[in-house]
Amino acid sequence: MSNHLKFFINGEWVEPVVPVALDVIDPSTEEPFTQIALGSKADVDKAVAAAKAAFPAFSRWTQAERLALLKRILWEYEKRAEDIAQAVSREMGAPIAFARDSQVAAGHGHLSATITALETYKFTEDRGTTRIVKEPIGVVALITPWNWPLNQITCKVGPAIATGCTMVLKPSEIAPISGVIFAEVMEAAGVPKGVFNMVNGTGPDVGQVMAGHPDVDMVSFTGSTRAGIIVAKTAADTVKRVAQELGGKSANIILPDADLKQAVADGVTGCFGNSGQSCDAPTRMLVPRAWHDEALNVAREAAEKLVTGDPQAEGTDLGPVVSKVQFDKIQRLIEAGISEGATLVIGGPGRPENLNRGYYIRPTVFGNVNNKMTIAREEIFGPVLSILPYDSEEEAIEIANDTPYGLAAYVQGEPKHARKIAPYLRAGSVYLNYPDWDLFSSFGGYKQSGNGREYADWGIHDFLEIKSVVGYGN
Repeated sequence: MSNHLKFFINGEWVEPVVPVALDVIDPSTEEPFTQIALGSKADVDKAVAAAKAAFPAFSRWTQAERLALLKRILWEYEKRAEDIAQAVSREMGAPIAFARDSQVAAGHGHLSATITALETYKFTEDRGTTRIVKEPIGVVALITPWNWPLNQITCKVGPAIATGCTMVLKPSEIAPISGVIFAEVMEAAGVPKGVFNMVNGTGPDVGQVMAGHPDVDMVSFTGSTRAGIIVAKTAADTVKRVAQELGGKSANIILPDADLKQAVADGVTGCFGNSGQSCDAPTRMLVPRAWHDEALNVAREAAEKLVTGDPQAEGTDLGPVVSKVQFDKIQRLIEAGISEGATLVIGGPGRPENLNRGYYIRPTVFGNVNNKMTIAREEIFGPVLSILPYDSEEEAIEIANDTPYGLAAYVQGEPKHARKIAPYLRAGSVYLNYPDWDLFSSFGGYKQSGNGREYADWGIHDFLEIKSVVGYGN
């Protein structure tokens, strides 16, 4: 029996207090394929009460007990991997191979990294006669987005379990079915009643209620900067901790000693991955002015090779974007790029020629972009790349930092030269020469890209309170 119209509260699948259903849309067809229940304050109150009641006992679990639980969660996650992949492909339009190899794999990777980090994590430290103790912060509200659903769920649930916190999860109502399956994973793993709870719903009706709830001790939110500001303001009345991973507009500086063709081609692929729906996507490519025209040709060739189409078809590189709201926003921004005088290299408004329905975007590259244009300022969240010429290294750094965001930055060039640039970039992560994904790095942003850090022990740290027991060593 499907749990799509239920919530997971206090170890049971329960009906909403007030039954309200929402269609879940398949973005490749624009048609609903299932429904979920939308929660209300009453459902949040029940979930928070369950988490609060479970906290005293769970917070006293030993490190070894929590580690064993995480390993059971990972085991059950692996058993449901294909179900999760199919859900992600259906609810957000990810090509099925990408859903398996990247979306589901991200969740597996974060659970594994949290387990590895917990195995050696030190929760106590002695300084002179004082013992420093790291304790679980309490009941945590976890609000996750639609673009990398398993990545963000596991980035939050993993460290919450590792530290002994209890929690209420609100997945995105736009892509919620993978979250329902994850709750089934938690149930199968034998998570104690009340430790993990899940309520579906909208931001105003569930997310904000969680953020303002007096019995919630911390909110961990991933989403837009606009919504993050609302969450922070709502949480301020109860002075709870707020960790936020928000928007981005990441620069990708290609230095004169880089392999231009490789750097540009890989930059296009990096920007367009997940149909451009990644907060740390390298969406502003900065190239030496003398290389600008050549860079446009290379980018065009790279974009032409990408196949946009049915997420279930083998060989599809880019599926649709997640919703009509996103589709319309991206169309508006592409039109803004044209009207403001950027050079349209490939793509443009409308769907790809072979597709007459679904929220598909033509992979789009703009050249001759300057950093005052709308497409260089706003987070587009679609397969749209802006190429900006620069005249000096100093100017490239200035352009890269001239943004309200600071989630990520990229540098391509001779390794010693690229390392020299990194300290000048105001971003939480700087990626040199397209490195492999490192699950043990920190992830989070400067400026309006948020605060707090995720991944491995960085995430564990954010869910802990610090207590000093002074005179312990006397």
